[in-house]
Amino acid sequence: MYVEHPLIKNNSIEKRDYQVNIAKSCIEKSTLVVLPTGMGKTIIAFLVIAEKIKDGKILFLAPTKPLVEQHYNFLKKFLLEEKIAIFTGEVSPGKRHELWENSRVVVSTPQVIQNDTISGKISINEVSLIVFDEAHRAAGEYAYVFIAERYNSLVLGMTASPGSSADSILEVCNNLKIKGVEIRSKYDPDVREYVQDIELNWVKVDLPDEVKKLVVLLNNVMEEKIKELRSFGLIKPRGSVSTKELLDAQKRIQSRIKARMPRPPPSLFFAATVQAEAIKINHAIELAETQGISSLRNYFDRLDHDKSKAAKSLMHNPNVEKAISLAYSIESKHPKLAKTMEIVGGQLDVKKDSRIIVFTHYRDTSELVANRLNSMEGVRAARFIGQASKNGDRGLRQKEQAEIIQKFKNNEYNVLVATSVGEEELDIPETDLVVFYEPIPSEIRTIQRRGRTGRKRPGKVVMLITRKTRDEAYYWSALRKEKNMRYELQHLRAELNRKIGGASSTKIKTETSEQIKNIPSSGRRGQLKLFDFKGEQENNAFLGNKINIVVDNREFNSNVVKELSRMDVIVVPRQLETGDYVLSDRVGVERKEVNDFLQSMIDGRLFSQLKNLKNSYLRPLLVLEGEGLFTTRKINQGAIFGALACIVADYGIPIIQTKDEQETASLMFSIARREFGEGRTVGVRGEKGSMSLSERQQFIIEGLPNISGMLAQRLLSHFGSIKGVIDADVEELIKVKGIGKKKAEDIVKTLRAKYLR
Repeated sequence: MYVEHPLIKNNSIEKRDYQVNIAKSCIEKSTLVVLPTGMGKTIIAFLVIAEKIKDGKILFLAPTKPLVEQHYNFLKKFLLEEKIAIFTGEVSPGKRHELWENSRVVVSTPQVIQNDTISGKISINEVSLIVFDEAHRAAGEYAYVFIAERYNSLVLGMTASPGSSADSILEVCNNLKIKGVEIRSKYDPDVREYVQDIELNWVKVDLPDEVKKLVVLLNNVMEEKIKELRSFGLIKPRGSVSTKELLDAQKRIQSRIKARMPRPPPSLFFAATVQAEAIKINHAIELAETQGISSLRNYFDRLDHDKSKAAKSLMHNPNVEKAISLAYSIESKHPKLAKTMEIVGGQLDVKKDSRIIVFTHYRDTSELVANRLNSMEGVRAARFIGQASKNGDRGLRQKEQAEIIQKFKNNEYNVLVATSVGEEELDIPETDLVVFYEPIPSEIRTIQRRGRTGRKRPGKVVMLITRKTRDEAYYWSALRKEKNMRYELQHLRAELNRKIGGASSTKIKTETSEQIKNIPSSGRRGQLKLFDFKGEQENNAFLGNKINIVVDNREFNSNVVKELSRMDVIVVPRQLETGDYVLSDRVGVERKEVNDFLQSMIDGRLFSQLKNLKNSYLRPLLVLEGEGLFTTRKINQGAIFGALACIVADYGIPIIQTKDEQETASLMFSIARREFGEGRTVGVRGEKGSMSLSERQQFIIEGLPNISGMLAQRLLSHFGSIKGVIDADVEELIKVKGIGKKKAEDIVKTLRAKYLR
């Protein structure tokens, strides 16, 4: 039996009562759907979309580009609606605006929507439904949180793994403004018949003896560092120390340095170096135990080029020197590598058309595993990694990722060796086997990895564990968290409903709902705005007369920009040659976080940047953000005071210090509002990059003496062209508001004077 709806392709979507019932609840109120992997969360979203599209635009968000591509293709195939668009960072801003205006469904990564909302290119107020896939990401500073904050209509959140505690689930619900929850486990009667069995096997291996000797050397160094940190009272006095505890020690050190200002004792800086060494050695031990010697060698090579004090100290530690020497003498590979080859080969012997995914935590390992698997007869392996390039390893573009997935579905590749980018809801129903090269301590990622198989038919999972290493600790940690999550989900159904929706909420069902045959069908333009594509100001009529602030592209993902957007500022991304923010035709701002300020002092960037700022803007400003100016780096206080004095006295640039990003945003808003109130516009004089014709014309006229952005616009509007301005005499120029006789004479003199070299 199939779902029947006028906007759903006939005989295409199998009707499952639990999906239809959940969808009906989601249509009534903003809902979080928690459903096991492979149980059709996308189908539920699809049913809700088909019903809500009559009320306005649909926005479907997913955290990764492969997922966006997957959802887009699904909707194009089954939804009887032609106006469906896909948004990613690879689609130009101008094209996105055009698609937004002309589409009824937009599938996008959240960062793109956040950026376009901040810059005023789109308005999510016209959206009738936002779907948040992988909704467990709606925490902290993730883009989901900002988008939901700005949106006040229907929300559908979907996840297989919301977290292991009631607090984490409630945080997601609060951030997405959820009013109801629909939770199902594989044990619920309306779901059980659709759950495929997954065979789970653990394969344990032993470290080679020579690697054990190497690990002993590294552990000796680690014990030294732990002992030193304990002497400072920074970690617990006994027992094993986790990575989290080492990171917490860093926070304690910074807090103590701050408390002892202005003259913190040198011992605290020594403690900071020791803590950094402990983190680096901890990582080296993990690589040796769980990944193999080749990954460890690569890490040692990177440490050798690391200029930090901690890295230099470690590389001269006698035990580390011995470990490095031993690492380069060991020829054996980690036994996991041979075992992976054995497992993959065995699966292909049993079922030659098998599709297999091998998950690795590190890129170095993924490359090693893929190369070794491709040396086997009958194996056609491909690496599936993220888009960022790391340590010389080029990432995959979105198009390349999509091509790899399609080739895997078509059996051109029969093995994917994937990092974390392959964990989240990639729909590859035919995957027969998933191999964990290592356990991971996150229950969410463990569930997602495991969920790549057993979707439409029984599947198999094999987890590789190195005995007596942190592999075992990570496995038990994830298992404990997953059990906690199941326990919480069993007991939180009614509690979550009560906390989120109160007495008026519909009671959440744990049994099959009453059968539903199908889902009911239903039959003034202001000042110049500097956008990064031509003609955008004409296309953004809803911007109105708001304050505009131009921000450099590299700053656009900062919390400063988010805070400005919350203040109802239109934040316009541009590639600025000078400065980070342009607040008006005369005010340009260089924003420096404390650490960046200190680093730019060391590498020489600071004064060249400020010189350019001074030459580009009549009112340059340096915003120094954050605390710890004299404690973050071990730099002589006199040198820092000298730099500050030079900036103020020699360059004539005022410095304003702010506590955090929120204070920085408030400061910039105050300045921009004052400038805007005086009739000043955002100038383009500081950045000459990609401009529209009108912007370039304004840029040229702004070069005339004492001509601001607003006066440039008035001159061009009055005379119609640059040539008209050039040909005008004094009497004609003074007819323009704001142009007095002296200013007009200066303009004519500049334009007509003979050029003298």
